[in-house]
Amino acid sequence: MKPHVAVLPSPGLGHVIPLLELAKVLVVHHGVQVSFLNITTEASVAQNQLLHPHTLPPGLRVIDLPPADISTLVSEETLVLTRLCINAEESLKPLKSVLMELGKLQALVIDLFCTQAFEICNELSIPTYTFFTPSISFLAFSLYLPTLDRDVDCEFIDLPAPVQVPGCTPVRTDDLLDQVRNRKIDEYRWYLLHVNRLPMAAGIFLNSWEDLEPVSFKAIREHPFYQKIPRPPVHPIGPLIKRDAATTESDVECLAWLDEQPSNSVLFVGLGSGGTLTAAQLTELAWGLEMSRQKFIVVARKPSDASASATFFNVGGDVNDPKSYLPEGFLERTKGVGLVVPSWGPQELVLRHPSTGAFLSHCGWNSTLESITHGIPMVAWPLYAEQRMNATMLVEEVGVAVKPVVEPGKGVVAREEIERVVRMVLEGEEGKVMRRRARELKVKAEKTLNFGGSSYESLSRVTKEWKAQHL
Repeated sequence: MKPHVAVLPSPGLGHVIPLLELAKVLVVHHGVQVSFLNITTEASVAQNQLLHPHTLPPGLRVIDLPPADISTLVSEETLVLTRLCINAEESLKPLKSVLMELGKLQALVIDLFCTQAFEICNELSIPTYTFFTPSISFLAFSLYLPTLDRDVDCEFIDLPAPVQVPGCTPVRTDDLLDQVRNRKIDEYRWYLLHVNRLPMAAGIFLNSWEDLEPVSFKAIREHPFYQKIPRPPVHPIGPLIKRDAATTESDVECLAWLDEQPSNSVLFVGLGSGGTLTAAQLTELAWGLEMSRQKFIVVARKPSDASASATFFNVGGDVNDPKSYLPEGFLERTKGVGLVVPSWGPQELVLRHPSTGAFLSHCGWNSTLESITHGIPMVAWPLYAEQRMNATMLVEEVGVAVKPVVEPGKGVVAREEIERVVRMVLEGEEGKVMRRRARELKVKAEKTLNFGGSSYESLSRVTKEWKAQHL
């Protein structure tokens, strides 16, 4: 009998995808049986398609948790993290009985927003691990946040200098994640609650590896601050990215179009599972792409002036007609040069394609890892959550991205600036340097995941412990 582990992500594709990939790796490469617990409350069309294909490996089964009624607890105005946390809290009320029905478990792996599981698993004597799905540098910041909260009285964005995370590159106040920019809101309280519970984990898995983030990794392992606080063992096991995606009819058309394009010539524009632009910014983006005269694929969504994460809970479910919101005549004028895909595109397949030369990305961590794993340089376009921190790191430390500049007093990136950075990354000398760096990291990413590589061995050490308990 193989050891049995349960895996529990919080809602949203950005959380589900890396935990599902971890589940597959455990089953296929480490001889572990996995029950994947799926929160179905407000699950998007794309999430349901991802978790119920016919291609999951034997030994991995998806268990749908019953949907919870959260209609009286949230409204249209509820911010995305608060909504996510309320959803998880309500959906996990039957967790104890679900875990008991599964029989003897060697471990439960949760993500950051399912920490209600710690108390339940403590009662049931199940070791619980956290899979921290953003970057190592963001884990360093998050472990430091309770100290920052205690020591600083003012709002963090009003600090006179960048936040000095112990042993790491200082974080500019402009780059701080949305959830900590206002300490009076529910989102801040939810985030602080969950990071305060991180020490309850038996270990923290990280979707990264040492070659990508050497400074932050060394800080968490060796800096006196992280030695002093109650920090569980950390296990870098990344980059775990979405692979072997099922293709739809529109995906096939998209890939066929790419087949006709020259090598490294196409800019892929995709803003993640939740990302949307304002109407004014979408217009500037369209004009900038047209003016650049470069090949492009754009995953187009209806603009939202209310929220940059407007499609977080309904990705893949919005039907839209790009003609209704792109500049008049744009589709006709760019025919043959560009391809517009409504709502949702085959990101991993596009990034893997030899014709793709650059990626205009919101810098969510999953997308960042996909880009680096395929050796693709980026135009960094952060929208929400910790994406500004990721973007700065990719530009200034990793050297695989360029970030457009917003002129003072303007709320949007101008079309001329978009034209400049698109040409630069696809045709310029700076773009060639970034592409070389991305390709170096691609080779290192493959190496770390293979048998004997640091991420493979890091996960293997934990699974050996589970197997020893199982005997």
